[in-house]
Amino acid sequence: MKIAVISPSARSLETMGNYLREDAADRVVVLVEGGMSKLRSVAEQQRPHLVVVEGMGRDVDELGPLEYVTLHYPRMMVVMLCSQHTPEFLINAMRAGIKEVLPAPVTRDALRAAVARLELKLRMVAQPRPQGEVLAFIACKGGSGATFLATNLGYQLAAAGKKVLLIDFNLQFGDAVLYVHDRKPATNLADVARNVQRLDSSFLAASLVHVTPNYGVLAAPEDPGQAMEVRPEHVDALLNLAVAHYDFVIVDVGRILDAVTLRALDKANHIFPVLQMTLPFVRDANRLLAVFRSLGYASEKISLLINRFEKSGELTPADVERTLGVSGLRTIPNSYAAVAGSVNHGTPIAQMAKNNPVTKALDDFAQSLVPHEEAASGWLGRLLKRA
Repeated sequence: MKIAVISPSARSLETMGNYLREDAADRVVVLVEGGMSKLRSVAEQQRPHLVVVEGMGRDVDELGPLEYVTLHYPRMMVVMLCSQHTPEFLINAMRAGIKEVLPAPVTRDALRAAVARLELKLRMVAQPRPQGEVLAFIACKGGSGATFLATNLGYQLAAAGKKVLLIDFNLQFGDAVLYVHDRKPATNLADVARNVQRLDSSFLAASLVHVTPNYGVLAAPEDPGQAMEVRPEHVDALLNLAVAHYDFVIVDVGRILDAVTLRALDKANHIFPVLQMTLPFVRDANRLLAVFRSLGYASEKISLLINRFEKSGELTPADVERTLGVSGLRTIPNSYAAVAGSVNHGTPIAQMAKNNPVTKALDDFAQSLVPHEEAASGWLGRLLKRA
């Protein structure tokens, strides 16, 4: 483990260095003379696991470097030593991402105990975990049903035993949470963006509407004016954290291809454009695919979904594949009454109509995304998984 210690006092540096080295022979301890202004350069150049920085603890403005480090190096932990501090400073330090605040000069026992606690957390974080997949849903044309499919697929993946997060990136008119929950969200994406320096797994989980214990939704802003607060760098921070803690991260994006939407699409493993079997939808799907090609997206990344499919329609999936130059379309059957009832009640369709063709199609869709060796096999496998 590598620890960097920053202090304006050469004597304090030497003392703390001795405390840390005597506690574990395999530690690498870097001593840097200076104050909080050195934190950013130490983080960038030394890349320590843990930083102990001694500061005055009175001026909130000195927390700027701390906010930068906790945002850009979320796995790096910072301990602050203060001879005195105000309640306001302490609150702002915690918001900026500080892990612990200790009195200065620090005692041997206090420093060793704090470092031991954080070392344990670092070891837990370092446990290898497969990265989650990002699935993006985008409507080829308004009214395609992309949000219904995204939210209900999330429910089916969670029912298959996966940990699922849905993020509503339709910043102007997003209402994804209403499709699977009947309560107004207390926190939304704009709130998270305003407090991005606090972003960690606990803060993210506390910001979600929990549909089930393993399925949460981060709602879009209530006020479209708040959309300006969400920036592309927030998308990076949010998705980088989410894939480390969730098996599937579903992003429901709007039809406006702005910087935020494009950043989400860039980071997606799979993009699912949703259309219906009419010429206006097919025309807009063709335009959207042309945009994706111009962005350099691989064809394997794009999978079209036909919603409200009816076998008796004038157009066939083969017609769409031939027109758009794609193959392997997935279809979701038309069942207007059941879908409308699900949306009106804010309840996943699998809860209201488990034998409905749409429910079965979404279950098949979810199972196709889960590794085959983990997928439930028939009713007995699903029963054992629920147990």
